[in-house]
Amino acid sequence: MAPSHSSASLALPADNPFASPSALPYGLPDFAAIRPEHYMPAFNAGIAQQEALLERIAADPAKPTFENTVELLDEGSALLARVSRVFFHEMGGNGTEELIRIESEISPRLAALADATWLSPELFARVDALHAAGPRSDREEQQILERMHQRFVLRGARLDEAGRAQLAELNQELSTLETTFAQQVRADLKAAAVHVRDEADLAGLDAAQLATARTAAQDAGLDGFLLTLELPTVQGLLGSLTVRATREKLHRASLQRGEETWGPARRIADARARKAQLLGFEDFASLAVADRTAKTPSAVDELFASAVPAAMRNVDREAARIAERAAADGITDLEPWDWAYYENRVRAEDFAVDEAALQPYLVLDRVLVDGVFRAAREVYGLTFTERDDLTAHHELARIWEVFDADGTGIGLFIGDFFTRDTKRGGAWMNAVVPQSRRHGMRPVIANTLNISRPAPGQPAYVSLDQVRTLFHEFGHALHGLLSDVDRASVSGTSVARDVVEFPSQVNEMWALRDGIVEHWARHVDTDEPIPSELLQAVRTSALWGEGFSTVEYLAAAVLDWRWHRLAPEQIPSDPHAFEAQQLEQEHLAHPLVAPRYRTGYFNHTFSGSYAAGYYSYFWAEVFDADAVAWFEEQLTAGHPLREIGDRFRRELLALGGSVDMVDAYRALRGKDRDVRHLVERRGLL
Repeated sequence: MAPSHSSASLALPADNPFASPSALPYGLPDFAAIRPEHYMPAFNAGIAQQEALLERIAADPAKPTFENTVELLDEGSALLARVSRVFFHEMGGNGTEELIRIESEISPRLAALADATWLSPELFARVDALHAAGPRSDREEQQILERMHQRFVLRGARLDEAGRAQLAELNQELSTLETTFAQQVRADLKAAAVHVRDEADLAGLDAAQLATARTAAQDAGLDGFLLTLELPTVQGLLGSLTVRATREKLHRASLQRGEETWGPARRIADARARKAQLLGFEDFASLAVADRTAKTPSAVDELFASAVPAAMRNVDREAARIAERAAADGITDLEPWDWAYYENRVRAEDFAVDEAALQPYLVLDRVLVDGVFRAAREVYGLTFTERDDLTAHHELARIWEVFDADGTGIGLFIGDFFTRDTKRGGAWMNAVVPQSRRHGMRPVIANTLNISRPAPGQPAYVSLDQVRTLFHEFGHALHGLLSDVDRASVSGTSVARDVVEFPSQVNEMWALRDGIVEHWARHVDTDEPIPSELLQAVRTSALWGEGFSTVEYLAAAVLDWRWHRLAPEQIPSDPHAFEAQQLEQEHLAHPLVAPRYRTGYFNHTFSGSYAAGYYSYFWAEVFDADAVAWFEEQLTAGHPLREIGDRFRRELLALGGSVDMVDAYRALRGKDRDVRHLVERRGLL
């Protein structure tokens, strides 16, 4: 166990904002007072407190009980929890060089602290004894005990002393490699931005897009325009740029960004493979799914096998139509950078979806307030009031107070929408303060996206894909805001990794729904609602492009999966060749469709929490599609929307991870999920 600590080492000066819980509404961290120099003292004190707690539990001569063992381990150091949540939230949204240095220093120490917990024979003996004593009467306590016991086992508690030492060394190696990978991906994303001097090369972009690119160039100290990159391979601007050479330059910059991450990705896969075998598993994927609802690698293999052939047939049909349309413009050598542009042309001509005509109806603030928030009101009775008096982690982030149908305040929502150099790519949700009845904690939930920042004084426009992302990420936010459990460790999105996307995907159903869409899709200048024929065209074209989106997703998911099905001796020396070989072997190599994420910038798997878990989006979508069908069945049967929403909230969202989500969904639905709803949605018949 850790050495004893003096009382001085556990103390934190009172003027440090982390020294005590925030007195601000809902415990919102005092971002106005928090400075980078506050983090390390708070981490140091929090780690010391946690080490002392672990030592005290392990040395307790009393018979283990839930209260003197599991509960203490579950809650841990409140100080360490506070500073960790705030630091990693700020690191994702505003990762300055100073914070990057702190992350590099603190990540290995946190990994070592985790090992001090999960590799402790004394702690495991106490938890194991409680687990062997049989189930507890309190459902939430039983769930926490089960999860904790499983975590001990999967993290090496049953290894001998030599095995535990070896595993701790591997965990340190992985912590350093994963942090380095994430930091390099961020740097590569910034470095790959495409500088364009001549406006003529940006033909096809509208005034708002040009203004955004001009502002980005000015911020970087450049003349002309700067096309900043999004994290996925396919860049949104490819759908608008009419100059083929510019499309090619942008696509190649995205596809080929960064070479320094490929080596670390290979080493991460190797270390994970060695870790899995040390723990008695064939490969890391087998270890990863052991505590997920998939349970076995074969279940994931079957999911891919069932989807790939139909998805490839669909993308080939789309490719044939796109090639036909490109040929009309004299392009007979169709390339990947042409796809998005001609996909939009086909959408306009075959389905009457005019992207230029659609753009004025896609304004961020309207989508958010009159779309995302309105749907939450219609379905769950929530209302939102912006709190200009409260300060978020960045000047561009905004805060809303969230109220229940009876006017009771239930939490805060932070929206951080615009891309910047210091922000990690992608979109995600953080519980800055998790919900807990036991400690009177009401949630503070943040959504972070990467939407292009408009020029000063101009509205921010979004794409249809970004509309879906706004609704999706707010689905995660709802999972956190509507949580109603005793303990923070099982609140909100604290569920099995491969079903965490399920509630967020369900929330996407409201984006284009009657009763919602006509309120947010209004012209930026005239406030006229979107013409019915344009809206109908968008809906009719829903399956167009589904082949491409399914294949690019499956290609990334399979890459993640195949990297983690390797034994140590199978780790390839050339990660580029391995990527190409796997796509070919899994029948997902398509000359016009690149994986949504390539190995070199696959943050989800090589630095995030989706290692051997990117399949989860597809796995969870089976639940999502079935749940959407349930909503429709309930509405058709005449049940009011609020009644249906309240039931979904009460029987699923509010429970967080206090019960197994598969069991909760089965109880709500009255039967198991039916995959046919996803098959129909994705056009995989």
